[in-house]
Amino acid sequence: MILSGRNIKKTYKGPTPVDVLTGVNLEVPSGKAIAIMGKSGSGKSTLLHILGTLEKSCSGTLTICGASTESTPLPILRNRHIGFVFQSCHLLDDTTVLENVLMPAKIARQPTHVGSPAYTRAISLLEAVGLKERTQFLAKLLSGGEKQRAALARALCNDPEIILADEPTGNLDHAHSLAIHQLLIDLTKKRGKSLIVVTHDDELAALCDEVYILKSGILSRSSHNFSVTD
Repeated sequence: MILSGRNIKKTYKGPTPVDVLTGVNLEVPSGKAIAIMGKSGSGKSTLLHILGTLEKSCSGTLTICGASTESTPLPILRNRHIGFVFQSCHLLDDTTVLENVLMPAKIARQPTHVGSPAYTRAISLLEAVGLKERTQFLAKLLSGGEKQRAALARALCNDPEIILADEPTGNLDHAHSLAIHQLLIDLTKKRGKSLIVVTHDDELAALCDEVYILKSGILSRSSHNFSVTD
């Protein structure tokens, strides 16, 4: 398994503790696309952040590409194995599109000069997402759909085994959402990546290999009904 989470629990402490995740189990095979759905506030983003090592669970175990999060430094796991796509693209507005895409490689202290593997991969990814002519544009000049395409290319820059996407088309209109949905699935599939996507969008969920519903802190597989209104 590329990713395996066992009995993951998360409680937010306060005057009244809130049990967000009460024992989540999830296994993600190599090359599979997994959708996680659920009502707003059900803990979907919290779960994704835990799976991406951006947040710690209160208990449970998480293994990524055979490495336990308990014995491996989390920044190493993130840089080597995980790419992220968020609803808000988090691009650096006054930096070029190419520089944004290369940012994960720079964080990992990889060479990013012209001709380096990271540079060559970034150019190839920008071509794949239809932004070859925008490489030297400042990110702030891109449209919403173009920004999300750049964010997808950035997520793949370090050639990670798994992509985590949190409502990747939540800020886009229907037409642009459909295009990003297909691009997200196609890019990850063609490159043999695993994908976990948190979404409210039935159409995006339908493109995935498996769909799970997060409800009352428990993750359950759903093979037919993508509705989260129950």
